[in-house]
Amino acid sequence: MTTSKAEERTIEIRVIHTSDVHGNFFPYDFINRTPSEGSLARVSSMVKSLRNVYGEKLLLLDGGDILQGQPTCYYCNYVKPELPNVAASVINYLKYDAQTIGNHDIETGHPVYDKWISEVKCPILGANIVSTKTNSPYVKPYTIIERDGIRIAIIGLITPAIPNWLNERLWKNIRFDEMVSSARQWIGYVKANERPDIIIGLFHSGLNGGIKTVKYEENATERIAREVPGFDLILYGHDHKAHKEYVTSSHGNKVLCLNPSSDANYVSDASIKIKINKNKVVSKEVTGNVSNICELPADQDFINHFRSSIDSVSEYVNRKIGNFENSLFTRDSYFGNSAFCNLIHNIQLKITKADISFNAPLTFDSSIEAGDVHVSDLFNLYKYENQICVLRMTGKEIRDYLEMSYALWTNQMKDSTDHIMLLEKNGHGHKGYGFKNLAFNFDSAAGIDYEVDVTKPQGKKIRIISMSDGKPFSETKWYNVAMNSYRANGGGELLTKGAGIPHDSLKNRTVFESERDQRFYIMKEIESAGTMNPQPNKNWQFIPENWTQQAIKRDKELLFDM
Repeated sequence: MTTSKAEERTIEIRVIHTSDVHGNFFPYDFINRTPSEGSLARVSSMVKSLRNVYGEKLLLLDGGDILQGQPTCYYCNYVKPELPNVAASVINYLKYDAQTIGNHDIETGHPVYDKWISEVKCPILGANIVSTKTNSPYVKPYTIIERDGIRIAIIGLITPAIPNWLNERLWKNIRFDEMVSSARQWIGYVKANERPDIIIGLFHSGLNGGIKTVKYEENATERIAREVPGFDLILYGHDHKAHKEYVTSSHGNKVLCLNPSSDANYVSDASIKIKINKNKVVSKEVTGNVSNICELPADQDFINHFRSSIDSVSEYVNRKIGNFENSLFTRDSYFGNSAFCNLIHNIQLKITKADISFNAPLTFDSSIEAGDVHVSDLFNLYKYENQICVLRMTGKEIRDYLEMSYALWTNQMKDSTDHIMLLEKNGHGHKGYGFKNLAFNFDSAAGIDYEVDVTKPQGKKIRIISMSDGKPFSETKWYNVAMNSYRANGGGELLTKGAGIPHDSLKNRTVFESERDQRFYIMKEIESAGTMNPQPNKNWQFIPENWTQQAIKRDKELLFDM
């Protein structure tokens, strides 16, 4: 018996996915006061056009980390928290179908993200975000969307590594369960109870790698695609790496995994074609790519709708707070003492009265030019809303911490012609070179005088000469050490893997945590001083100088055309 064509039909579901938008809502970079490459205003143009074609068969999803990054977010989160959060307003305006939560959303604290959750009209998902009071999901674990008779399940998950980065008060009464077992539990539940035709994973977790403990993996997307059967499409983020990959599961089917990187420069763009025969799904074809949208026009209707928000944020970030007599560059921090890092070091030491300070450049290559300093410049100087913390550490732990930090960014030179920086050919930098590791983990120290011998391996690079006030430094003595809250809670693993401090001991080691974020205190210090002339402290150097001076010159040229 042949099947009539009237009994057969093919339905196409188009799926657009953003992730790690980090406040890039409008086609304007409020930090640098320049037009931005990507933005949700450009996404709005794309979505408008696609909805004209697909109608309700277009799904729009977001993978979290939307509440932090641009001054727009800071203004809504902390300066004018009584107003509707623009991060919710843009999601509602664009009519997103579902959203999950990112670690930087949690970093804003309960008052901010709980309010944001209440204002967002689409389901906010997080199957492994569990209330410790009720032992049930803190937000919806999944949602079911029906389009043209097709039932689509979307399961949300977040990286469980948040306790390695954030103070517990930011996620009080919440726990973050391991992703693979959570995915297995909820996909089983959804299959049994919802009978979906399509299952989409919406994850705030990278493909693989990152922090791995006996309890969980930071980036578990690939493992879930391989080990947990049932997903047709996984949309993920967190690691800011644009990526497309078909992962073959243990059951032999291929799962398309898409990551749109960050800042709304790209979107994941997937198509799911479902063939139906006699009201039963007989086949599914999933295809897709990561698409650059920076050349798309910004949606003027979107901009006009949010004009008052844009004007309010512009007024806030353009406010003058002081004057610098010299320019500051994050790039200087990699090659020795820098005015950029030392300004933060010295403010941390002043505020906390600590013995020693740790700090890293939080952006690869940013600057504040000499002259008037505005609020926006502080977002270049200090990108994240971290608090200032002080931990008790022994002298040996301090040296071991620095051993790991410098091993992350310096090569072990075997010859005078070698690189001094630990580089890889990755298409970044001036000549295609970039750092092998993440620059925001490249901590230097203030309060001690020390040398870094780049001919030595990790464990033998650092020689601490003395405290910077001339007093002896002892590896057996206890010191108060200032650092940001990301680091104090284990971020970058410099305290745990480097200094060898068990993660569950960090809380008891913390003797101070600031009430406000670090940027707030830097801003107040500049306002109080009026005019500042930040200079390098000159408390550490790379040796042997006859090798390092020429090596620094060569690597500056590769990275920055200096």
